[in-house]
Amino acid sequence: MRANLSVLRAMLMLVVALMLPSAFAAVPNNRAQPAYAEEQTMLQVEADTQRGAPGLTSSQSGHVHMDRHYLGQYGDSEGNVIVQRGGNTWRHLRNGPMASIAGTLLIVVPLLIVLFYNTIGPAREEPRSGRKLQRFSRWDMQVHWATAISFIALAISGLVLTFGKKIMLPWMGHDAYSWVAYILKYVHNFIGPLFVLCSVVMFFTFLRRNFLQRIDWQWVKEGGGLVSHKHPPAGYFNAGEKAWFWLGVTLLGLVMSISGLVLNFVNFGQTRYILQVANYLHIIGATFYIIAAMGHIYIGTWGTPGAYEAMRHGTVDEAWAKAHHSLWYEQAKQGIAPGGAPPPTPPSAAPQSPPPAPPSPRPGPAH
Repeated sequence: MRANLSVLRAMLMLVVALMLPSAFAAVPNNRAQPAYAEEQTMLQVEADTQRGAPGLTSSQSGHVHMDRHYLGQYGDSEGNVIVQRGGNTWRHLRNGPMASIAGTLLIVVPLLIVLFYNTIGPAREEPRSGRKLQRFSRWDMQVHWATAISFIALAISGLVLTFGKKIMLPWMGHDAYSWVAYILKYVHNFIGPLFVLCSVVMFFTFLRRNFLQRIDWQWVKEGGGLVSHKHPPAGYFNAGEKAWFWLGVTLLGLVMSISGLVLNFVNFGQTRYILQVANYLHIIGATFYIIAAMGHIYIGTWGTPGAYEAMRHGTVDEAWAKAHHSLWYEQAKQGIAPGGAPPPTPPSAAPQSPPPAPPSPRPGPAH
């Protein structure tokens, strides 16, 4: 329990550290990219003035002026802001380097997975024994599929909203694409909170089975047998599955959930600068989450024959369990719950005390 709290505390500190710079960054942004000629004139006027920009803690921070990052309640004092210089920096980075890098990774990684499958090949398939072993409960499967389906909906809608203007708009036309983007934007906004809820439920559902153990290091040293096609010993979840749980579902899930909620509900006093930084984190987190999900889907389907059966039907063949999760297989055969301690040994019957010796015969009368 103490180790669990330490891990959660460390992840929370990391998320806070990621968000703090957006809350206390300096107001000016000298690297902004002017979008229009009118803005260049306005920036020149600003450069000539001696008036300093009040910071976040200043009582004048709610006043509207040029080069405004920190503003008051969203919608209350931003109505007459025509130009926010930081917004042009955000536009330049989002539509330029960030979109290019994210798009490149999202194309290259699937190609690498296909290359790996065609050169190294999937894991060795074990002959089936015909005997089934229960691996996941109905609740486990429902939580997993609810999270997976909501994630796929968010990934597809997010990719269209990010790259649609460059990829879909030219051949769809403005009218058709506007409807597609309009619908998917609402899908993204409404499915997002559902994904957050599913992620929280999934975390607590699978937490006990994902604590790291010493045997996991051996799995890491052998690379999970992905290249050698040998099956290192593993418990209920191997080290790769635990890495997906802690780094993907938990860490990236936190980044995506927090930044997504900041962007989705803009009526809690977020400034435009906070929204822009949240958008940066959301794009970066989404890119790595989708990439990690590609690897997770590959390993759980084509990469490991028999693995998909576990999350589809809740059962696996005993031969598969013995090969891929030998330690869990032995525990299951002994009736040990995943992540639990061995069942208590029933108390042995106390040895019965020997029956009392019959009393010595009393001497009878002499004859």
